[in-house]
Amino acid sequence: MRAGRVTGAHQETTTPEGTSGASAAPAADASAVPPRPRIDVHALVRTRARHPEAVAEAAARRRRRPLLNEQGRLMIVAADHPARGALGVGERRLAMANRADLLERLCLALSRPGVDGVLATADILDDLLLLGALDDKVVMGSMNRGGLQGASFELDDRFTGHRPEDIERLGFDAGKLLLRIDYDDPGSLATLESTARAVDAMAARRLPVFVEPFISRRTPDGRLVNDLSAEAVTRSLAIASGLGGSSAYTWLKVPVTEDPDDMAEVMATSTLPAVLLGGDVGDDQDAAYEKWRGALRLPTVRGLVVGRSLLYPPDDDVAAAVDTAVGLL
Repeated sequence: MRAGRVTGAHQETTTPEGTSGASAAPAADASAVPPRPRIDVHALVRTRARHPEAVAEAAARRRRRPLLNEQGRLMIVAADHPARGALGVGERRLAMANRADLLERLCLALSRPGVDGVLATADILDDLLLLGALDDKVVMGSMNRGGLQGASFELDDRFTGHRPEDIERLGFDAGKLLLRIDYDDPGSLATLESTARAVDAMAARRLPVFVEPFISRRTPDGRLVNDLSAEAVTRSLAIASGLGGSSAYTWLKVPVTEDPDDMAEVMATSTLPAVLLGGDVGDDQDAAYEKWRGALRLPTVRGLVVGRSLLYPPDDDVAAAVDTAVGLL
């Protein structure tokens, strides 16, 4: 049985019944704005309903590649936000809620030159496997999504996503986990311990794990915020670097500090390789690019893992946003 495929920038999906699932698009060209591929939800759901084994089959035949490109850099598009109930982008509270729209944006981003791969949860990665969009791409499974945005238990970031054995079984290339630490919340100790065990399990399989650490706190109205001061980010990196019995396969996923000029001193905290995260940058996309540009010059910073700001840019030109980010590398 042959599952659907999206190869490069020429997007065409074929189900076991031979139904076309995505319209053809012209080859990627930095001088042209490519149309967004069209996802046939009916065809995708039909494959899922009639042939659930197609996901494992697509994973088994996926062409793999090294983690880093020839320049030793990494450009990953992130889309693991929905599983934590974090669907908003700027003022658009449900921007990421339409799955076909998200998949179209992801397929377009993955087709752009210089994009190395994707970070997502199982539901999204399974769709992308069925669409054939993950050949020659780095695939990162999101591991802990239990800390739902806005929940009273938001800091309880339990491992509800990919397990290390899932990442190994599917032939994926890495995992990512979120580590938020609140000094006033005793539950943070359990989060630290479970994170350390996940680091151990990934290292035992020789699989890279990207740890995204924050020092977090509750505001008087109960809202959870991450502290992006230089001191807080420095502490979070020091804590994350020491988790587990081996750091050989640990990477850090790091925010740019409130004052970007502090990044050189902050990144001196660890020799672990790191990538910058994007976050929701709002309407000032150019300011975000400048912050990333400076931090990317630092010796431990090897690339970017960015999601919402590239998939849902203010002008809605996904290709241009992605191409600009790639150009920073």
